[in-house]
Amino acid sequence: MKIFTEFNEFLREYKVMGLAVALVMGLAANTLIKALVDNIIMPLVSPLIPGGDWQTAVWHIGPFAFGWGAFLSAVIYFLIIAWAVFLIAKLVLREDKVTKK
Repeated sequence: MKIFTEFNEFLREYKVMGLAVALVMGLAANTLIKALVDNIIMPLVSPLIPGGDWQTAVWHIGPFAFGWGAFLSAVIYFLIIAWAVFLIAKLVLREDKVTKK
C-alpha cells in the first residue's frame, strides 16, 4: 500500500495535523471572542452611540444602502481577534525562548 505510506509522509512533512489543530482552536477562539463582543463589549458601547442598535445602521445615498454598522462591527471583531492572537503568539514565543535557554 504505497499510497498510504506516501500520504502518511505528506502529513508528517507538511505538519498537516498541527495545522488542523490550529484551525480548530482558531474557530473555537473566534466563537469565544464573538460571545465576548456580543455580550460584554457591545452592550457597553451601544449607549455611547446615538440611535440604539448601531450594528444595523444603514447609510442611504440615492438608491444605494451601505450597512456601515455591520461593517464597523466586523472591524471591531477583527481588531479583538487580532489582538487575542497577538497576545497568544507572544506568550507562546516567550515560553519557547525560555525553554530553549
